[in-house]
Order: sequence, then structure tokens, then C-alpha cells
Amino acid sequence: MRRANVAPILNGSASVGKKILIVDDDRTMTNLLKTLLELDDFEVKTVTRGGDAISQATSFQPEAFIVDFHLHDMEGVELVQQLRTLPAFANSLIIIASGMDKEAESLAAGANRFLLKPYDPDSLSKLLKEAI
Repeated sequence: MRRANVAPILNGSASVGKKILIVDDDRTMTNLLKTLLELDDFEVKTVTRGGDAISQATSFQPEAFIVDFHLHDMEGVELVQQLRTLPAFANSLIIIASGMDKEAESLAAGANRFLLKPYDPDSLSKLLKEAI
């Protein structure tokens, strides 16, 4: 008797397989956030330097970015401006996060959303699921 080829059943989450690139130099926070988002079925990659983000994004092709406002090698808004010039990321979801209120500057640079740190990781996951 032949067995039917049955595809695996997914949990029905809209986030399954959605790719997120986190650009943040705080490794502890980044690793925690990566783990939490992976539990919500996102595929997550992390980068600690803004200068490495473009090449990683080009190879990884994320649907969304979470970018820290203050990186060691550049400001997050500079990275957002660079991403927006690339056709592959011109319409991607980009979220900038900071411990200071930099919302106006972040949105003016091309970010879709701004999150004030500390933020609830569940609210971030919900935002990502709704937006991508």
C-alpha cells in the first residue's frame, strides 16, 4: 500500500517564514529579541553594525528591519536612508527603536514606525504580523 504524500501542517500563523533583519549593537537584547521572534515563527538574522546591514539584507532579503537608532558605526537613520535607495527595500517595513524619543527624525528618514525602548516584545511581534 502506498502512503500519500502529506505536506506538514503549519500552525496557521501569518508570520511563518517571514524574514526579519535586526540591526542593533546590543548583543544581549538582540539575542533575546531574535529568540522571541523565532518563537513566533519569524526567520531572524542579526547584524551588529550598520555597515554590514546592506550586504546581509541583500543576501537575506528580509520583509522587515528592526534598526537601533544609535549604532557603533552610524546612526540608524543613515541606514534607513541607504535602504530606501535600494529598489528591493524601498517599500520594506523598517522600524527604528531608541531609548530616546527620536520618532520625528526616524519617520522623516524613511522608517515606517518608531518604538521607544524599552518596548514590549509581544507588541513588536503583533506589529510585525499585522504589517508583513
